[in-house]
Formats: sequence, structure tokens, C-alpha cells
Amino acid sequence: MPTNLELKARYPSPREAQACAAALGAARSGLLIQQDTYFRIPRGRLKLREAEGETAELIYYERTEESAERWSRFTREPVTAPAGLVHVLTEAFGVLAVVRKRRELYIFRDARIHIDDVEGLGTFVEFEVTGGETPASVATMRELRNAFGIGEESVIKVSYSDMILEKRISAGP
Repeated sequence: MPTNLELKARYPSPREAQACAAALGAARSGLLIQQDTYFRIPRGRLKLREAEGETAELIYYERTEESAERWSRFTREPVTAPAGLVHVLTEAFGVLAVVRKRRELYIFRDARIHIDDVEGLGTFVEFEVTGGETPASVATMRELRNAFGIGEESVIKVSYSDMILEKRISAGP
């Protein structure tokens, strides 16, 4: 499975994140309106990602949740009939959570910069360095963190799906 280095953090505003990306020289690659349906599985995470105007993807990934910067192993498969697949996976495993977001995508070297507005949760930046488990990936992540001013206090160590579940539990019945 491919491996990338990831970091997610709360961010004050999309405008501030856009300004940081521009100052870094990252290239804007587009706007994505996404819905991720997470399924209950025994290990790792399985989600169906649907994005307006894009082919849906089934994505399985495994990563630790202990540190700010996390290595993630993943595999992706295009899906031509997402509604049918959601039905089958819901019957087989059940839905854990649904995450809806507006994502601005920027590219910086071998990294993807996501500026996310997540429904019900707020604004975040997410970095995915795709160069594998190498010192160069770690150096790129450090450069991104510095450019965006990401401190430990703003880092999120869980998935958006975990945050949605926590919010649902906190709200009560």
C-alpha cells in the first residue's frame, strides 16, 4: 500500500490559509465538494468518497492516531456505482458517520494542501506529503507547518468522522 505523511489542524479562516498557500508558492488545483461515508469495520478505516463532477472512490486506510504527524497506509479504488455500493456496505457493516466538506486543493512539490470547511465542524488545513516514509517527506511537512504557523495546540489527531461522532455524542439524544 502507498504511504503518506499527514497532519490536520484547526485553522482560523480559509482566507488566512489561502494566503499562506500563495506565499509558499503552492499551486491551486481546484475546489472539491465531497461527501465521505465511513463504514464500521474491525480495523482501519473504510470510506466511500463522492465528489461533485468526480468519479467516486472507495478508500481504505490505516494510521496511528497518537502523534501530530502521522504515517498513513492507504489504498483507493474507483467506484462507478456509488449508491449501490453504499447500500451493500451499509447492510454489511453499518455507517459510522458521514462527513461533508468543501475542500480547496493546493499542490506544493509532493504535498497536497487541503483547506477544508467541514459541515458542522469548522475550518481546517490538512497536509498530505506523498513521498513515502523518507527524510524528504518529514522535511516537507516541517516546511508546511512552519509556513502555516501550525503549533501543537491546533493539531487534530483524529479523523473528521471521529469529530462528527464526538459531537453527536456530546449533543445527546
